[in-house]
Amino acid sequence: MKINWMIRFKNPMFYVQLTLALLTPVLAYAGLTAQDITSWAKLGELLLGAVSNPYVLTLAAVSAYNAVVDPTSTGVTDSAKALGYSEPNSEK
Repeated sequence: MKINWMIRFKNPMFYVQLTLALLTPVLAYAGLTAQDITSWAKLGELLLGAVSNPYVLTLAAVSAYNAVVDPTSTGVTDSAKALGYSEPNSEK
């Protein structure tokens, strides 16, 4: 599995996408929205509940997998072009 992790780590949108991919299944399973998380204690309680639930962990793992895999290439690898990037592609 060849993925250009260094480029992904340089792109702020990767962090947003991965955070949403992990948090959305947790919130959906708990029947909450982001507005319901009003304190760090509430967030910690929610995450602890999610980590102790195999179903939620599986949903989060599948969601993270979908966020990481490049849908424009076959398999799980990045394209040869993407593997050659040293900075995130800024072409519009």
